[in-house]
Amino acid sequence: MVEAILNRATTAAYELAATAPKVRKIWLTATSDALLAHEEELAQLGNEETGLGLPRLRSEIAGSARSILFYASVAVEGSYLGASTDLINESIALSRWNIPVGPIAVFGASNFPFGFGVFGHDVASALAAGCPVIAKAHPAHPRLSARLSVIARSALLAAGAPEGTYDLVTGFDAGLHLVDSPAIATVAFTGSQRGGMALLARAAPRGVPVFAEMGTVNPAFVTAAAAAADTAAIAAGFVASFTLGAGQFCTKPGLIFAPAGAGMFDAVAARVAEVPPAPLLTAGIAASFATGIAELAVAAESTSRSTIPVGDGYFVAAQVFRVALADLRPGSRLLEECFGPVALVCEYIDAAAALSTLVRLQGSLAASVFTGGPTDPETRAVVERLLPNVGRVALNAWPTGVINTWSQQHGGPWPATSRLDATSVGAGALARFVRPVSLQNAAPETLPVFLSADNPWQIPRRIDGALIPPAHQF
Repeated sequence: MVEAILNRATTAAYELAATAPKVRKIWLTATSDALLAHEEELAQLGNEETGLGLPRLRSEIAGSARSILFYASVAVEGSYLGASTDLINESIALSRWNIPVGPIAVFGASNFPFGFGVFGHDVASALAAGCPVIAKAHPAHPRLSARLSVIARSALLAAGAPEGTYDLVTGFDAGLHLVDSPAIATVAFTGSQRGGMALLARAAPRGVPVFAEMGTVNPAFVTAAAAAADTAAIAAGFVASFTLGAGQFCTKPGLIFAPAGAGMFDAVAARVAEVPPAPLLTAGIAASFATGIAELAVAAESTSRSTIPVGDGYFVAAQVFRVALADLRPGSRLLEECFGPVALVCEYIDAAAALSTLVRLQGSLAASVFTGGPTDPETRAVVERLLPNVGRVALNAWPTGVINTWSQQHGGPWPATSRLDATSVGAGALARFVRPVSLQNAAPETLPVFLSADNPWQIPRRIDGALIPPAHQF
């Protein structure tokens, strides 16, 4: 079964690579429309398996439909192809562009069954780039994975996409089969560090790129001026952000640095006490959360938790720990992610010492910096020191809620991701699924159509070093 799916994807790869982005946009638009047409069915099914709630799931479906259209528009714009031609002299000409790498294996996440599931960001951006995709169903929502894949695959085929453009496999062994297969050119993964590292190790003998988004402890830094202006508002925002979705967001802020004397821990603890318990997604996540909380309790100075009784099932109480600056050192359990509604507060006396500790932390997806405004003298230094450690810095804002745009960066240094040069959200996501090639002294008939004089794909190109807009002809 898996081998037949791989064979179909291999055959489809050639057609997808040669298909104009405007045609692929038609295919992707059909899947976006299909998601919206089946919104209520999919939301109900997702709620049965995840307990995330219908409002959240409906919103996620709508966001996924928009994202599919966005990636299609990025493909049509064409700059992801990096097309260029240079006439060196009378006897040497070089052309360079990006080609789709071939079939992609996608391992989705449990916490975003639509945004990062079997037809989420990874799948949509790979298809937009011209690569067939084989997704693996997630065990946390197997029925939803199966139904969503049927809807998406049917829409693609009805819109004219070739057989093998998109398929689904189920089961652990099927996933290993994908990673081991020479047909698979790239692996995309969203999930735990343990899962991501296992895929990296499995793919290493073949040298297959694995774009794994694994998450970590995302820091926030509060300057003295910001704390003096409104500690209570920052504390409220911090609690709302780290408990959003029961703390099961990869961009959850997990550690906040605030000046001593500002009362940040007490303000956060007061808010946490009022947070209703929320369900975690799976038994495994619930067990890991319980273990993590016990370990953090040993390493931290003190703790405070929600005072509202916890219900049955995988419901857990939000919790916050007070930690000392000196304890935030490499190897500390305090710096390992605990997936769920928990965070740390570190109240510093010396801002310079806190900043030095902050920049020694492991890489993360995102960070927040709260300042006293444009004239705050600490802002520039904090941001400059943080940027090498993270993929995105949010100023006076929380990082939860990732906007899909041309300027988005959703990635970061290891261990947040396996590839610090990549993003899994935004226009740059297509770059994971193409690679550059160069052709020397080629006749015009040998070059891809978008490097011909009439440029039928109407994409931007660089000719002899000058960037030429699509409407311009040779």
